[in-house]
Amino acid sequence: MTRVGVVTFPGTLDDTDAARAVRHAGGEPVSLWHKDADLRGVDAVVVPGGFSYGDYLRAGAIARFAPVMDEVVGAAHRGMPVLGICNGFQILCEAGLLPGALLRNAGLHFVCRDQRLRVERTDTAWTAGYTAGQEIVIPVKNMDGRYAAAKSTVDELEGEGRVVFRYLDVNPNGSLGEIAGISSADGRIVGLMPHPEHAIDPLTGPGADGLAMFSSALKAVAA
Repeated sequence: MTRVGVVTFPGTLDDTDAARAVRHAGGEPVSLWHKDADLRGVDAVVVPGGFSYGDYLRAGAIARFAPVMDEVVGAAHRGMPVLGICNGFQILCEAGLLPGALLRNAGLHFVCRDQRLRVERTDTAWTAGYTAGQEIVIPVKNMDGRYAAAKSTVDELEGEGRVVFRYLDVNPNGSLGEIAGISSADGRIVGLMPHPEHAIDPLTGPGADGLAMFSSALKAVAA
């Protein structure tokens, strides 16, 4: 069975939900603590949402230096699939695995809503289960979710097709280009602000549109 590590930092909120999503997709979740210097033989890693270290200094800025992130960065560079959700996306940007930064929402308010997204890229390790242009509904909940980067970086992301998800109907945080999620050049690393782990079962979420992210990763590892 594919083993997917789920990292917990002080202040992480959604590790249990991420582990449930991995299990729901047919994988085996493996708990990883922020002080771990060993990924325990996992095949992929999820860096979940929350408020690691209370978002002191800047969201994700302290978590980036946790011992486990040294291991995650090294594994990512070797091709391991890594997913960063919300605070996890912020951490991946701070760690240099993804470009840009996540800043305070344009309206200076915490946003919590079911959000329509368009899937822009389907050849990543985390999105192969979708079809290009597919519209999905995933919950979003953040205070520092406004994606920002230099124009040259945004142009590069757009030109290389590395925008993975885009907000539809409303831009909840003011992100440049309605960007909700991006990927690394090889598609093994994906970061997004919305929470797919909260949309894996119609009983507990706004449908099950998020489940394909986790099942896609399991198939990518198996392949």
